[in-house]
Amino acid sequence: MNRSMRVRALLALAVIALSLYIAVTVPVRLGLDLRGGTQLVLETRSTPTTDAGREATDRTLEVLRGRIDGLGVAEPTLVRSGENRIIVELPGVQDPKKAAEVLGRTAQLTFHPVLGIADRTSEASRPLPKRPREQALPDESGTPLRLGAAALTGEDVKEAAARFDQQGGAGWHVTVGFEGAGRAGWARLTGEAACHPAGDPARRVAIVLDDKVISSPQVEPSVACRTGIRDGATQITGSFAPEEARELSLLVNGGALPVPVETVEQRTVGPTLGAQAITASAWAAAIGTALTSLFIIGVYRLMGVLAALGLVCYGLVSYAALAALGATLTLPGLAGFVLAIGMAVDANVLVFERAREEYAARRRPSTRSALAAGFRNAFGAIADSNITTLIAAALLFFLASGPVRGFGVTLGIGVLASMFSALVITRVLAEAAVSRPRVRRRPRLTGIATTGAVRDRLTRRTPRLMRRPHRWLAVSAVALVLAGSGIAVRGIDLGVEFTGGRLIEYATTSPVDPDRVRTALADAGFPRAVVQSSGATGLTVRTDPLTNTEETEVTGTVRDLAGGADKVRDELVGPSLGEELRRGALIALAVALGAQFVYLAARFRWVFGTAAVVALAHDVVILVGVFAWLGRPVDGVFLAALLTVIGYSVNDSVVLFDRVRELARRTPEAPLPDLTDRAIEQTLPRTVNTGMGAAFILTALAVLGGSSLTDFALALLIGLVVGTYSSVLTAAPVAIRLDRRTRPVGNPAARQPERA
Repeated sequence: MNRSMRVRALLALAVIALSLYIAVTVPVRLGLDLRGGTQLVLETRSTPTTDAGREATDRTLEVLRGRIDGLGVAEPTLVRSGENRIIVELPGVQDPKKAAEVLGRTAQLTFHPVLGIADRTSEASRPLPKRPREQALPDESGTPLRLGAAALTGEDVKEAAARFDQQGGAGWHVTVGFEGAGRAGWARLTGEAACHPAGDPARRVAIVLDDKVISSPQVEPSVACRTGIRDGATQITGSFAPEEARELSLLVNGGALPVPVETVEQRTVGPTLGAQAITASAWAAAIGTALTSLFIIGVYRLMGVLAALGLVCYGLVSYAALAALGATLTLPGLAGFVLAIGMAVDANVLVFERAREEYAARRRPSTRSALAAGFRNAFGAIADSNITTLIAAALLFFLASGPVRGFGVTLGIGVLASMFSALVITRVLAEAAVSRPRVRRRPRLTGIATTGAVRDRLTRRTPRLMRRPHRWLAVSAVALVLAGSGIAVRGIDLGVEFTGGRLIEYATTSPVDPDRVRTALADAGFPRAVVQSSGATGLTVRTDPLTNTEETEVTGTVRDLAGGADKVRDELVGPSLGEELRRGALIALAVALGAQFVYLAARFRWVFGTAAVVALAHDVVILVGVFAWLGRPVDGVFLAALLTVIGYSVNDSVVLFDRVRELARRTPEAPLPDLTDRAIEQTLPRTVNTGMGAAFILTALAVLGGSSLTDFALALLIGLVVGTYSSVLTAAPVAIRLDRRTRPVGNPAARQPERA
């Protein structure tokens, strides 16, 4: 064993040992869509670009943090997003209405002197005429009180606590303590009230929360006039229920929000749906990995067995990386984790196919030298293809939000882990295996000393696909017309994320006809509700933004028709946020295409970069068009799938163009169509085997992943087929046509210098 091999072996052992330790000791943090709970996105109504607006948002964040702590939620998360948005995650909370009400209330707590009984004909909560500092508000019994100007506010309160007084008969009440100037203010307010006789309304003090009198106790007879209560404490009574007392103390302790907040997004997922998603994804990963491993073993024999072991190590390393980084594993992220298993095969396939070529090309072949050459020659293509996928993952992280961002994190970690698994772990195992005397005596056992079924068939009949490239461009044009007509005729069904609205998923006790539910909701005043079946006994309802009262009415209608239904998912997106997310999705798509072009133009010729981007645009239009014809929603998860398809398609184009560049260096006088045909012949086995490996994973995800992952897997399966086609039969013909247009006149063989 040489020095470099020993270094790789020690590095592989160290990483595997560390990953195993982290996987056992550090749990991965699950997103709310996997463990159940509620996520709220709150937007402060302030001017975010000013210092005062930013300070108001910071103060709001601290007030909300205090309120969340008082809610008693285990492991809540509260983070700022942008200038004026706050993301709140409440695991286990299944009643988003109450959570939003508690968190979003401005809670303006004030203490007023009572001037007397107001005229019942005066309108409540309106300033009284001639005395603009006075107002009339009904007390707990409905009697309108004339209130003077506020003497104290919630800022003067030190703390509040909910207590139960069984002996004194007060029941549940809230004790309030004042601090600083509030102590003197409370003594002055109660001292002035004590100057009025017992029973006089003016002897009362009104405690007002958000323009509502929550308590108006009389000052006790023992309190002297002009002296008041000097200990800076009082009790708020009013026949509170335990929950009401705790909520009031929470609001008082949290203080008033400096600016109003609005709930622009709300997501609630039941724990059952999250558990089902985890189970379904685990089965998809297990079955897909098993099928992929069997396929790789069947194609590459001993090297396939070692690649399967490398896949297991890949799963361990990527899981440990997620745990160590504290990343949140969301449902799309879990799907990305499963998808990356299929993509991890690609590097192994590239190496093994290059090793086969080296073994067949040498007069005195050696599996060990062929394998070393395979790793050496495949490194450039592996690096380029994975960097393009990392670009897509980075765009998802920086430009997307919510679960889709989690998918970008998982995909990026998966790409890096797959490269380490293939180039370090699998290489150590493979080099150790081919060094064994028994293996050297039986080279065909390795899977390298054979050309493979695909290459054997190509050897008997070499394809000349690029002899007439315009034919393939015509086929691509027809596909684009068909897809574009779907977009024009059927339209794009943008999801709630991009349009704003409410999406509710129900688990019904028995199958229910969506048309019946749609008719009933139209009769109930929701004519634009879109009702679809979800799974065997599921139902989804998508409407315009609904208030909580309207949501209750929709849920009641569904339960009446279904004979019972449980709400397993509830998403609310405001129209302003939906427009912003839609604009962000278009920006992400445009930036993705631009970033891919810049990278490919830098690594290859601009002709190849342009051709690859044209193929990417071709894939995007066809995938969106197919979803338009199928009537499937285009949402954030679809965006994740679309950018993943872009990365996968670029992988194929990079592998093909990398081989074209290599062949051009050997025979610079050869025409580009001939070079491209030879490159297609040499890289087609890798394309077929990698595509088959990814197809096993995606098929398992589509069949077993449940309703929440079906569209994701379907988009990737379509993208897999379209991307494989376009990288060979769209990108290559476009490159040839561009090369002919830019070739210097009078020198047919002239060629721009290739860039390394």
